[in-house]
Amino acid sequence: MKLFSTRQIAEIDKFTIQNEPVADIDLMERAALQVSNWLIRQFTTERKMIFFAGPGNNGGDALAVARQMADFDFQCAVYLLDFGKELKGSPAINWRRLEEQGVVKLFRLKSKNDFPVTAPSDIIVDGMFGSGLSRPLEGLAAEITRKINSLPNLVVSIDIPSGLMGEDNLPNDPDGILRADYTLTFHFPKVSFLFAENEKYTGKWEVLPIGLHPQGIEETPSEIFFTEKEDVHRIIKERPKFAHKGNFGHALLIAGSYGKTGAAVLSSKACLRAGAGLLTTHIPRSGYQIIQTSVPEAMTSIDPNDTVFSELPGLEHFTVIGAGPGLGTDPVTKRAFYQLISQSGFPLVIDADGLNILSEEKQWLGELPVNSILTPHPGEFARLAGETSDSFARITRQCQFAQEYNVFVVLKGAYTSIATPRGRLLFNSTGNPGMATAGCGDVLTGIILGLLAQKFSPQDAAVAGVYLHGLAGDIAVRSKSEMSLVASDIIDYLGEAINDVLKFTNT
Repeated sequence: MKLFSTRQIAEIDKFTIQNEPVADIDLMERAALQVSNWLIRQFTTERKMIFFAGPGNNGGDALAVARQMADFDFQCAVYLLDFGKELKGSPAINWRRLEEQGVVKLFRLKSKNDFPVTAPSDIIVDGMFGSGLSRPLEGLAAEITRKINSLPNLVVSIDIPSGLMGEDNLPNDPDGILRADYTLTFHFPKVSFLFAENEKYTGKWEVLPIGLHPQGIEETPSEIFFTEKEDVHRIIKERPKFAHKGNFGHALLIAGSYGKTGAAVLSSKACLRAGAGLLTTHIPRSGYQIIQTSVPEAMTSIDPNDTVFSELPGLEHFTVIGAGPGLGTDPVTKRAFYQLISQSGFPLVIDADGLNILSEEKQWLGELPVNSILTPHPGEFARLAGETSDSFARITRQCQFAQEYNVFVVLKGAYTSIATPRGRLLFNSTGNPGMATAGCGDVLTGIILGLLAQKFSPQDAAVAGVYLHGLAGDIAVRSKSEMSLVASDIIDYLGEAINDVLKFTNT
């Protein structure tokens, strides 16, 4: 799915109106009906609905929803923010329709003193300001927003919480943004929904289709995407009947140190479960028995050092290499790691202590093989690329970093983002908070390495690897729970995740 700026979404709306063709008021009615259907599925007529509407199109949506809900016997009241100007266009039509219907109670909010008395069970529907907002709320709008935030009522926002901007919110006033429990957004998630600091505003968000014109979407350029199952289905293919292990690559994983052999075990298991034909794990001598016992399917390359990675094995037999999980940052390890990045000659998968070494030796970044895949969490990325003020600034820096060093940067977290050397940014749609536990990053490294071994392109390996990693976690929590999930569970359910993607049909 392409993601767009709020300005671009407005242009796609306009394209739809002109080329479907459909009148603006009818497109608004179509969007409102999607919201109404959602509300009807969630709530009963026993709960009163209080609508707060602004003077623009977001307010027009709210007015239309209120009328539709009244037709379904919901008790509704509308409070229109009155800034001393008459409504125009579609919002004016919807206000007039409410007056003609004569069922919904209509009020105008000219000051905060006009704010209604609410019962705790009342549902507040927010339609004050939409995604076109470009400056912080102030005056009456900010006062009403703060008042709603002080109430215990459940809040549902239409399209976007009032006061939240669609992309960069650094210049915004946090106290002037509505805090919704649910956000029902139209056709595409807004980019700002994917940032951790905005979860307290959006609550749980859901995308409602409103039939925007496919040609308008296709012709509007974007370098930001949201990965869904259909995308990964196009990447993952069934294996040929006469395939053999030699068809699926020989991966080298350089991982582990004394006390951190578990990281090597997790990455090795994940690499094999992701489909690598052969795997050799290079491990310090002290980890030999552990890796051989825990992962009998893997071959082992033994480092001459008892406790750390100190010497590069011969690389001529391998098609892909991953390095970093549990590696440590001992001086001898750093020297061997530099040999790896300067001698490998093909893309690497680098995680954990491999990234920490690069953070300490930034002059080596320019020697990374083109199209290598780096998989930092936010702390590792900050050490690698510098601190940033918020999530929008961080993804901007992520894209700059990927292009500057010709690498893929997989920035881990909710909605893990992948920046490509060509300037694309792809957000992931799978995963859950249960995956915020030790070893999950090691598993992701192994999965991406296993896919890369099978000659997936670096972009496809990163995109599919991140998606399958999250999907396996989502399947695991159905029986394990978020609180009890451990990294090994992701490996155990990876096969089920792959089957789920292979069986996908776009119905």
